[in-house]
Amino acid sequence: MSDAKSLAAMYVRMSTEHQQYSTENQSDVIREYAARRGLEIVETFTDAGKSGLRIDGRDALKRLIEKVQTGNAQFRTILAYDVSRWGRFQDADESAYYEYICKRAGITVQYCAEQFENDGSIASNIVKTVKRAMAGEYSRELSAKVFQGQCRLIELGFRQGGPSGFGLRRMLIDERGQAKGELQRGEKKSIQTDRVILVPGPEDEVATVRRIYRRFLDGASERDIARELNAESILTDRGMAWTRGTVRELLTNEKYVGHNVFNRTSFKLKKKRVNNPPEMWVRDDDAFEPIVDSAEFHTVRGMILARHRRLSDDEMLGRLRTLIDERGRVTGTVIDETENMPSAASYRHRFGSLLRAYECVGFATGRDYSHLETTKRLRELHPTLVADLVRSLEAVGAQVELEPSADVIVVNGLFRVAVVVSRYQVTAGGAPRWTIPFDRDVDPELTIAVRMNGCNQAPMDYFIFPSMDVRADRLRVTEENFIGIDAYRYDTLDYFVGMAERVTVEVAA
Repeated sequence: MSDAKSLAAMYVRMSTEHQQYSTENQSDVIREYAARRGLEIVETFTDAGKSGLRIDGRDALKRLIEKVQTGNAQFRTILAYDVSRWGRFQDADESAYYEYICKRAGITVQYCAEQFENDGSIASNIVKTVKRAMAGEYSRELSAKVFQGQCRLIELGFRQGGPSGFGLRRMLIDERGQAKGELQRGEKKSIQTDRVILVPGPEDEVATVRRIYRRFLDGASERDIARELNAESILTDRGMAWTRGTVRELLTNEKYVGHNVFNRTSFKLKKKRVNNPPEMWVRDDDAFEPIVDSAEFHTVRGMILARHRRLSDDEMLGRLRTLIDERGRVTGTVIDETENMPSAASYRHRFGSLLRAYECVGFATGRDYSHLETTKRLRELHPTLVADLVRSLEAVGAQVELEPSADVIVVNGLFRVAVVVSRYQVTAGGAPRWTIPFDRDVDPELTIAVRMNGCNQAPMDYFIFPSMDVRADRLRVTEENFIGIDAYRYDTLDYFVGMAERVTVEVAA
């Protein structure tokens, strides 16, 4: 039996950086270090595709710290590749804090690729502090360089992220400016030298955009225009019904006159998203082919801006109180669809939440908002379920990769698996129901639906659906389903994990 002091845990993290920091390379260095020190690695914690700026989203590190704090850790040493893999926290004290939690529990953290020994000496503490500061500074410098590069591309007339919008399409072009084809929703360029521009979409969509501008100039409100479009079964670019807000976005976005505008909002280094003033925007006017006349656009935007000025808190609450008196009850949608009302987002921004705004005017919704807490809990549970599945697959020798942008697991390089959580709900008649969503944009070969128990606290069972067998975007299931549905139900994921197990095949001489 191994001495408890010789037991170690390995923590590896990779975002999208150089291959030097691949989880495989980190693991190799850590295992060599452990072998030299006589340490036995009994547990591995992996954060693949995760930024080191914050602990949020780094579920493996969270589990590691939680295990240390609760006293459930069998290991006495944590092995990380280097200081930057532990984290590129913008506050070096945060990195030190998580290490201190481990130290307080009698567990040391060792950085296997560093040139210093993390032995608590003055020299090692000084070097470690400098390394932590350098790790944070690297992220700041990289963020600045990426931002500068994005600004440069904007000024050259290239699109930087985001959907094209109704009436427009994203066109992929090569380094010579030759068109290579339209990018569909969810698709990204894969060649570094390729660029993206906006081009006019289908003729019927372009005609609809122009009609929206003309109707507004003729005196129709955004709500009237949305009602007309919905009556004609015209959907937005997201395949949804039009609202007052989506019509307003179309009427005020400069991309419809060909202007390329960037940095209207900032979300750098995982900090709070902020709206930047116009003088901070980066722009290239007349970058794309316009589909709306410039004079019409500026007239429309001027009319919209003239209707709005910054309201005081009392004025906003006064309008909300008046709306409640008229309607009896309100929702975010009602607020957005009411003329001369600030948007629901404005109330959330000003008062912290819609519920808080309701409280300020003495409005009791009479609704149970416990489902919001359930939604939050299930969103937090999803990464843990995915991580547990990954560990189970790796335990049987399967090769597992994670596509962070799509939240899809690639197993043995052969098939892609999406994991979705289906919450327990009750119909008006008291019957349990679960709704299973299928993400057609991701388009995996398999979808694993985790069906939650009656308290939405833990998985009850699992459905494993091949995409080719399900055509709908969502599927509702009950406690007892017909054989065509229950044939895909499993009490555990052992069968799925067993399918992914690598088996050595002996070849006859």
